[in-house]
Amino acid sequence: MIGPKLPPDTDAIIDRVLAGDLSHVVGGDTGWASGNVPIWYERISPQGLPKGCVLLLVGMGGDGLMWPPSFVRTFVEAGFQVIRYDHRGTGMSDWVENWSRRQPYTLADMAGDALAVLDALHVPQAHLIGLSMGSMIAQEVAIQAPDRVATLTLIMTSGHIGDPDLPQTSARYFLDNLIKGLPLLRYRLMGGERNLIKERIAKQIVFIGYEGLDVKALAEVVAYSLRHRRGINLRAMRQHLTAITLSGSRHERLRTVEAPTLVIHGTNDLLIPVEHAKKLVATMPNAEGLWLEGGGHVFPVPEMDKVTQRILRHLSVNSVQRPEGSK
Repeated sequence: MIGPKLPPDTDAIIDRVLAGDLSHVVGGDTGWASGNVPIWYERISPQGLPKGCVLLLVGMGGDGLMWPPSFVRTFVEAGFQVIRYDHRGTGMSDWVENWSRRQPYTLADMAGDALAVLDALHVPQAHLIGLSMGSMIAQEVAIQAPDRVATLTLIMTSGHIGDPDLPQTSARYFLDNLIKGLPLLRYRLMGGERNLIKERIAKQIVFIGYEGLDVKALAEVVAYSLRHRRGINLRAMRQHLTAITLSGSRHERLRTVEAPTLVIHGTNDLLIPVEHAKKLVATMPNAEGLWLEGGGHVFPVPEMDKVTQRILRHLSVNSVQRPEGSK
């Protein structure tokens, strides 16, 4: 019940982070898109003319800052403009206080949020990279507005989470997560910035491992969120889950989506079994799969650098750089 061993310099790094400047954590252009609900976004631009625009759609209950800074930075350094945003119910976006099961919102509504962000920033077309629920929303965007999608990268997701012909979530997933999560409760119970930062670091070690662990980056994101953002809305998890379950199957509609698609999935994903991803590849006309041997439902994934480079190749091959002033 003690929890994982933190890196030996963790306390010193946290001290420097808490005493330092955190303004760079959100250093891009920020604003709110005016769709059905106000949606917070950040646009991070590269040096020079962008190769294209990447829109990041995070998973259930997540906000835009949950994308690892190194992941975001890789695309910016490669010449892409990157947009990340807070799903409705999370972060600085509207928290939908009047939500009820009789009047829920759907994944189609959340796709409208993504399109509202692109509209607010006058982006005609983007590369959509989604994680779990974010990939389901990306699918809806591609169905609703195919001309707005340059490519799709669908990570750990499904075209129909309740597909009766496919394996469903294993009970072992919830048991494993409960057992792994119990030792982390002590950080939450002790409270305070320092312990909540340690909780986030320990969580990555427990669920992902030490590979690619960036203590400083994690500490900065948690400290910034605690000081300058609205925190975690636990009700958003229920709202997002309801949106997912109400969405039904997208498989038939996905047959018409022609955007080049890269589907990435771990072969040992107990939350969304890999068969869901393989059906996406079989269904979508221009899809290919990248199977992570032994990988579960976690992000970052093992050998994250290799996966990121594979995504970059997918984007670069399918990018058309338009001269300024052209349409």
